[in-house]
Amino acid sequence: MNAPIYLDYAATTPVDPRVAEVMARHLTLDGIFANPASRSHMPGWQAEQVVEGARRQVADLIGADPREIVWTSGATEADNLALIGFMRANRARGGHLITSTIEHKAVIDTARALEAEGFEVTWLEPGHDGRITPAHLAAAMRDDTVLVSLMAVNNELGTINDLAALSAVVHARDAIFHVDAAQAVGRIPLDVIDLGIDLMSLSGHKVYGPKGVGALYVKRSPDIRLEALIHGGGHERGMRSGTLPTHQIAGMGEAFALAEREGEADQARIAALAERFLAGLDDLEGIHRNTDVTVAVPNIVNLSFDGVDGESLLMALRGIAVSTGSACNSASVEPSYVLRGIGVPRSRALTALRFSFGRFTTEAEIDAAVAEIRHAITTLRG
Repeated sequence: MNAPIYLDYAATTPVDPRVAEVMARHLTLDGIFANPASRSHMPGWQAEQVVEGARRQVADLIGADPREIVWTSGATEADNLALIGFMRANRARGGHLITSTIEHKAVIDTARALEAEGFEVTWLEPGHDGRITPAHLAAAMRDDTVLVSLMAVNNELGTINDLAALSAVVHARDAIFHVDAAQAVGRIPLDVIDLGIDLMSLSGHKVYGPKGVGALYVKRSPDIRLEALIHGGGHERGMRSGTLPTHQIAGMGEAFALAEREGEADQARIAALAERFLAGLDDLEGIHRNTDVTVAVPNIVNLSFDGVDGESLLMALRGIAVSTGSACNSASVEPSYVLRGIGVPRSRALTALRFSFGRFTTEAEIDAAVAEIRHAITTLRG
C-alpha cells in the first residue's frame, strides 16, 4: 500500500534529511554525545559547544542575542513558562493577562490554569479574518495588565497578526508582549527587535526539526523575570532545569539555519502549490474558504464543503493525510473552536478540513490530492 500524500505540515513536519544527519552525529560513542553540563572533561565541553552553536543559530533567525534563548521541550512548555512563569514572578506589578479565544491550546489551557490561581484573563475575540486588531487590544488594556499573549500565525487558519502594531499597543501601557511563533518560523520574517517582542515561543518540529525540543526567547534588556516551572540544577540561567538533549538541540539549530537560508524560497514555491490546489477545486460548488488568503501564510488552507460531513470526508480521503483542525484538538467531534471563534456557522465548521503544505510537497501530489478530493466529494454528495 502506498503511503498517503502528506498534507498535514501544520501538525508536524518530517525531519529534513540534513537535520537528521546532524542529529546522528550527536548520539553514539563515536560522536559528540556527552552531557553539556559535564565541564570536567573534553566530551562535555564539546557537547556544550554544540548546544551554544545551536543557540546562536536559533537566535540569528529571530534577530536575538544567543543569551536570550532558553531551551525547552517544545513550544507548549515555552508557552507555559512564558505565561505562568511571568505572571507568578510579576504578581506585584498586576494580575491581568490578555489573550485571544483562538490561540493554541497550549496558551488557552495555560491561561485558564492562571485563572484558577486567581489571575484575571481577558479573552479577545478575533475578526472574521482570524486576526486581533490593535484597536481591539487597546480597548482591553488596563492599568494592571502585565502580559499580552497573541500568536504570530494561527495554526488552523494560517492568518498572520500584525505583531508590530500589537506590540506598540502593549508597550504604550508598559506591559510585556508574548508571541507563540510555532507556526511562523521560516514562513514570515521574525525580528524580535523590529517587531517589539519580549517573549517568543519556538518549536523544532514545525520547521523540519525534531520533536521534543523548543525554545523560549526571553528579552534581556530590560531584564524579564520568570519563575521557573522545572527545578533541579539551575540550568538555562535558572529558568529551566534538566539535562539538555544535545542531539535534539543540534537538530533544531540546523533546522533554524536552513529556515533562515531557504525559508523565503520555500514559501514562494509553496504559495504556487497552494494556488494550484485551490485552482483545482475552484469549479466545485459549495466550497468555502475559511482562510482569508490575503492575510495568511500560503502553507495553510482551511476549507469547508457543503453537503458532506467533515469526518466522513476525512475517512473517504484515505490516500491523503489531512486533519479537521489542530492536532491537539483532533480527538474531539465538536467543531473547531477556532472556526467558531471567527464566526463560521457550526454546520459549516463541522465540514471543515485543514490542508497544509510543506518543503517536500510536490506538484504531482497536489494534482493527485485534488483528484481524490473531487472524487470523494462527488461520491459523498451523490
